[in-house]
Amino acid sequence: MKKLFKNLTFQVLTAIAVGVLVGLFWPDFGKQMKPVGDTFINAVKMVIAPIIFLTIVLGIAKMGDMKKVGKVGGKAFIYFEIVTTLALVIGLIVVNVLKPGAGLDFEKLEKGDVSQYTSEEGGKIDWIEFVTHIVPSNMVDAFAKGDILQVLFFSILFGVGLTALGNSGKIIIEFFEKLLNVFFKIVGYIMKAAPLGAFGAMAFTIGNYGLESLVPLGKLMISVYTTMFFFVFIVLNLICKMYGFSLWKYLKFIKEELLIVLGTSSSESVLPRMMNKMEKFGCSKSVVGLVIPTGYSFNLDGTSIYLSMAVVFLAQVFGIDLSITQQLTIIAVLMLTSKGAAAVTGGGFIVLASTLTAMQVIPVEGLALLLGVDRFMSEARAIVNLIGNGIATIVVSKSENEFDEGKSEEAIQAMYENRKIAV
Repeated sequence: MKKLFKNLTFQVLTAIAVGVLVGLFWPDFGKQMKPVGDTFINAVKMVIAPIIFLTIVLGIAKMGDMKKVGKVGGKAFIYFEIVTTLALVIGLIVVNVLKPGAGLDFEKLEKGDVSQYTSEEGGKIDWIEFVTHIVPSNMVDAFAKGDILQVLFFSILFGVGLTALGNSGKIIIEFFEKLLNVFFKIVGYIMKAAPLGAFGAMAFTIGNYGLESLVPLGKLMISVYTTMFFFVFIVLNLICKMYGFSLWKYLKFIKEELLIVLGTSSSESVLPRMMNKMEKFGCSKSVVGLVIPTGYSFNLDGTSIYLSMAVVFLAQVFGIDLSITQQLTIIAVLMLTSKGAAAVTGGGFIVLASTLTAMQVIPVEGLALLLGVDRFMSEARAIVNLIGNGIATIVVSKSENEFDEGKSEEAIQAMYENRKIAV
């Protein structure tokens, strides 16, 4: 029993349950717990940039062959585009079949303030700025702000430069390896506070928004959750089978990360831990370093599903019958706009506003309906994004013969043994 209480899975599950109860019965106190959740996420973000930098640099330096680095990156991008497009299509199909917005009256539903997303400046993505933003004007500033894309860009350049040094760069590589171990030790310390972070975030969410806010748009929530369940256990499961690994074993291996994301509504809260887990699962450091950070910006499966369903849902609420051509246009627009979702504060709503503005068919004001339930769907988006990025890493590793089957089996076996001991 004592070992059970020390188990992180048990601790996080208990914290989430207590957070829900506090939010329900003591909502005012629950609202005050927001700083607890935010502090935990900030502590994780503190180490994300250096861990990404060190992992990518070491991965490229050890890979040595720049052609292989380009090949891995190319495969990752192709995979990202295919799977996220598939997610968009599935989202459109399900929302058309279930019609969660049919019968709802926009004027009678409770609305939030989305003026910051629908204003002329906030309701669009400047694509020239988005592309040029990837290259940091100041290396230190990129790390200070924790901008993943900028850190990724600089890390790749640094890794290429270090590789070009040959043997004279070995001393730097050895130092970086020791430094990376230090950061993972720090992550271990931070994760001891994961139950507190999950409690704070969940207590605030339930206390601030209340479960009663879910009733009017409950059908949309059920539709989104059903679609994401289908996507993970049918589509991603088929991909797992194609590449010869078990979805169930993979999900069990990252169960603690999934619970932390469920509690905090942020996939960033487990980014460093996920990179370490994927290496332990058998993926090479070089593939993990390139695929995981890039996937956090370009492989947002859960976000893609939500965005496509949200657009058609709003059309149904306003009684707008979208043609096949218009829905294909939605897919085309979202294939572009969804790539900017992770790079902008309030990215999901800005992407939706950009898409509605580009279509000029659905009133942008409809976004006000989604504000109240968006927080309750963000957990599902973050979890599916996390699962999808891990699977992408395994797929690219296997396709490049950079996957250690023996290491994977050893990790899975150790997981089962730990579970038996804990119970």
